[in-house]
Amino acid sequence: MAPDALRLTDVHTFYGDSHILHGVGFSLQPGGVLALLGRNGAGKTTCISTIIGFLKPGDGEIRLFGEPIEGLSPEHISHLGIGLVPQGRRVFPSLTVRENLVVARQRRAATINPWTVDRIYDLFPRLCERHAQFAGTLSGGEQQMLAIGRALMGNPRVLLLDEPSEGLAPLIVAEVGRTIKRLKEDGQSIVLVEQNQKLALDVADSAVVLNTGRCVFVGKASELLRSEDLVTQHLGVFHAH
Repeated sequence: MAPDALRLTDVHTFYGDSHILHGVGFSLQPGGVLALLGRNGAGKTTCISTIIGFLKPGDGEIRLFGEPIEGLSPEHISHLGIGLVPQGRRVFPSLTVRENLVVARQRRAATINPWTVDRIYDLFPRLCERHAQFAGTLSGGEQQMLAIGRALMGNPRVLLLDEPSEGLAPLIVAEVGRTIKRLKEDGQSIVLVEQNQKLALDVADSAVVLNTGRCVFVGKASELLRSEDLVTQHLGVFHAH
């Protein structure tokens, strides 16, 4: 049987003396989208930081397509095939759109259809129009497209999206949703951290809900949508379709 794209088993993470993640465990299927949900302070960003190697887990294991990656450096983890679109976008403001993309380029031997600047422009035509513009002068939505494009230039096997719709106008949020669906159709494995649960559950196959660093739900996204009590309890207002 093919290994999971990403699997966390009993992961515990600490900030100094504070125990933040308590035995977190879930798996992402190859080509699937997993929504990682929870209120502010639930441990979502800590979970992403632990996967990418910014934080070392105190215990537990993390596997990328069957290969253990816990405790490795962020550079090594990135090189093995995990891409991150960080919260707050963090594009390079003094580089042009094109330079932001080119600087992130990584080829992977296993990549059948590698991402190129032209493929990114096909995914985001607006970036093509703005290719020579400094990234710092782009709108929030355009910077978000650039942040996603930059992560894709590394040809990641698993893409981590940390709050991609944060602070964006509803029209742009819908565009982010369409982009994630397109990437999913291309077979990209994605972990999506998102406050906008309607967007998240619309694109996700599976969902994990964190509350104070513990998994309170792990299962199908459709199952979570039906579980109104659980959503109200752990995520606040319920947004049905």
